[in-house]
Amino acid sequence: MGTEASVPHAGRMTTRDPRATGLASLAALLADETRAACLLALLDGRAWTAGELARHAGVAASTLSEHLGKLVAGGLLAEERQGRHRYVRLADARVAELVEELAAQVPPAAVRPRSLRESSAGSAMARGRTCYDHLAGRLGMAVTDALTLRGLLRQDTGFALTEAGVEWFAAAGIALDLSGRRPLARACLDWTERRPHLAGAAGAALCGHALDAGWCARIGSARAVRVTPSGERELSALLGIPPGALR
Repeated sequence: MGTEASVPHAGRMTTRDPRATGLASLAALLADETRAACLLALLDGRAWTAGELARHAGVAASTLSEHLGKLVAGGLLAEERQGRHRYVRLADARVAELVEELAAQVPPAAVRPRSLRESSAGSAMARGRTCYDHLAGRLGMAVTDALTLRGLLRQDTGFALTEAGVEWFAAAGIALDLSGRRPLARACLDWTERRPHLAGAAGAALCGHALDAGWCARIGSARAVRVTPSGERELSALLGIPPGALR
């Protein structure tokens, strides 16, 4: 009886989900402010050098290198080397979706700006930004709402482009990846607007076209983007978005 009392579960088979260990390891990777800062910065969809990320996170290069090693080993980042430079980027769109959706769960009170500079940067990000490879912020929501209002995008049973929506992309000269490697349209929870905006292959194609065609321009090295005068005209003509809603 003494043995049975000390080992109450002896002989029982565990029913614990085998993914528990992996999930705990993933959560541990994210549970560090420096690593979280790097992942959020890389949501701009570009590759950064280790030095750039170290300056952004405010840590020594040696410290940052250790963090990057963990993120690469954990499959969240991919790295490339060019000469003496080490570049890192998010491993894929799924990692970007995970980071953005987790960021959307942070209470607004926890992200209050600590300085005028942070306030200005935060306002620019809320106005318009890239979320890995698609548009977000008020700009992303304006585009999403306009597509939905015109029957080009459905949101009633999840995000889906309608037949008219596919035709709209073709008429606008925006090539869609129809290979099926990723969803054509997907809802991504916007962390500033607290509503879903358009992601997926269609969101990526629209964002890429907007940047390549000069409809939008990046603000400095941040994720923030602004709509250019030509972008205001094009988005007004194609989607009926009032120019004032994009400023």
